[in-house]
Amino acid sequence: MYTAGIITASDKGYNGERIDESGKIIIEILQRYGYKIEKYALIPDEQVKLEKEMIYMSDNLRVNLILTTGGTGFSNRDVTPEATKNIITKEANGIAEAIRYYSLQLTKRAMLSRGVSGIRGNTLIINLPGSPKAVREILEYILDTIYHGLQILNSDTSECARC
Repeated sequence: MYTAGIITASDKGYNGERIDESGKIIIEILQRYGYKIEKYALIPDEQVKLEKEMIYMSDNLRVNLILTTGGTGFSNRDVTPEATKNIITKEANGIAEAIRYYSLQLTKRAMLSRGVSGIRGNTLIINLPGSPKAVREILEYILDTIYHGLQILNSDTSECARC
């Protein structure tokens, strides 16, 4: 069983002006796939706070997977990709590219996503959009392959058919 941390970046959610539907969807889907949720955080769109939370989840909680939702668009307050880039040690560009490729088949607006993916220690970090619909579609698309990536990252290749 792999562990996960979920971060929702939302000023309105943090201030109680909006319900965090995307975070709830991530929890629901990850639990269905057998992940143990170690921590869920709803924080404002502030780069330093996002960086600190990702570092805490990775370095202290040692979660296998961090999924962020929100903060990947063009708004001046959208800084999730920048926060992620600052704390990862390796990029995992193929994941972000696959997400955009798949999403572009559903909506042209996917080209506006700036989400990134990368690795810090043994933690894989993936930025997802803030839209609940997009989060559901993307997770259903990527989670099987992400599981395989986590097996490789954590040297758990006993059940790996082609590692």
